[in-house]
Amino acid sequence: MSYPEARYFGENGETSGVLRRADTPPDLVVAPGGVVGTQVHYLGTGGSTDGKFGLYRWDMAARPSGPSPHFHRTITESFFILSGTVRLYDGNAWVDAMTGDYLHVPEGGIHAFRNESGEPASMLLLFAPGAPREAYFEELAEIAATGRKPSDEEWTELYRRHDQYMV
Repeated sequence: MSYPEARYFGENGETSGVLRRADTPPDLVVAPGGVVGTQVHYLGTGGSTDGKFGLYRWDMAARPSGPSPHFHRTITESFFILSGTVRLYDGNAWVDAMTGDYLHVPEGGIHAFRNESGEPASMLLLFAPGAPREAYFEELAEIAATGRKPSDEEWTELYRRHDQYMV
């Protein structure tokens, strides 16, 4: 394994870092039935990282939440638990992941996560390369907020558009 080809060819570097403070409000709040559930912080989107990765802080309320087992064809997904307990599925078994635990899932790897602890939990989600996951998150939040029940066909189309294949 070696370093990738150079992408920057300047001689002196440049001032281009972007700082996001911890107290920045979430970019997306999922509020099913008006009750705040998950808060999502768009730390580094595919758009802001030139498509290299997408990094999101996923703060879950105490009530159960999270997707069913699925896989992606075009992106990897990694999970790093910041606080609390999150149930992670690695394609073989569900495990209770706690602060500091990490799971990496390559393309095609079946995975899922849920907060079933009864307590708030927070984790980082990393997608590589940086797909436009924000649109997917926002569509799910809108569905949750309105209480609308999409048909099986509508769910299949939504998942297809966002490289999510339920198993």
